[in-house]
Amino acid sequence: MAIIQWYPGHMAKAKRELTEKLSLVDVIFELVDARIPVSSRNPDVIELIQNKPQVLILMKTDLADPSITNQWLEYYKNQNIEAVTFNGKSAKGIEKIIDAARNVLEEDALKREEKGLKERAIRAVTVGIPNVGKSTLINRFAGKNITTTGNRPGVTKAQQWIKYKNQLELLDMPGILWPKFEDQLIGQKLALTGAIKDTLYYKDDISIFGINYLTKNYPGALAKRYNFDPALEAELSAPDILLLITEKRGYFDDYDRGAEMMLNELRDGKLGRLSFEKPEDLSTDENDSE
Repeated sequence: MAIIQWYPGHMAKAKRELTEKLSLVDVIFELVDARIPVSSRNPDVIELIQNKPQVLILMKTDLADPSITNQWLEYYKNQNIEAVTFNGKSAKGIEKIIDAARNVLEEDALKREEKGLKERAIRAVTVGIPNVGKSTLINRFAGKNITTTGNRPGVTKAQQWIKYKNQLELLDMPGILWPKFEDQLIGQKLALTGAIKDTLYYKDDISIFGINYLTKNYPGALAKRYNFDPALEAELSAPDILLLITEKRGYFDDYDRGAEMMLNELRDGKLGRLSFEKPEDLSTDENDSE
């Protein structure tokens, strides 16, 4: 499988700008993909913002496995990380995010009160990888479409402030990927969920990666969607399953078209609500490294 890397110039610029803006904000809203909450955290950004109060927002929860999302919330609670979920298809969850920001800023608010300073709106900045849903969140806070959204990475390239009632001033920043994936599994998960431009990897490679994951963790999901005998998931190799799906959709032997179609349907939730990371994976990884 080809190595996946991506670090366009506007991302390097966004990282510099984020560093410059940190002094202007009270709290960081770090957005992650609920389907891959570990792989979608940028280690460069984590290092940059480690001294700032932070709220972790699990986006795209309407696409993620709800039981696994609940496991992640419990995991972050045990890690003393303030984490909330947000469904971009509705405005529900906005107040939950503001409450979480107040929680992490409670000590700062008490200090301001002791100094006799007036209460003011919370100042926050959104950070996250491309296509994680930052523009969707911004539009929900604004109550209208003030930023371009799309199911592809690299849509937001400028920064802007928006105000929510008298409670929040929010700065949107472009998505930032890191220069090099030390673990290619991370690159594969990011490609599978749509965080990396599809011109930078082979779609059949990533669709085969997805098929292998689904047949192991969500048996029957592919058979149900593409109308074939579920027993074939265990009998056929991943490439053969992709060929079968391609034929079922009437693409004959157009392997690439079948791979693209399957990836799009997976990302749109047509194969069900799926998660590609679980908290238990972290303990497994730690054991493997010992």
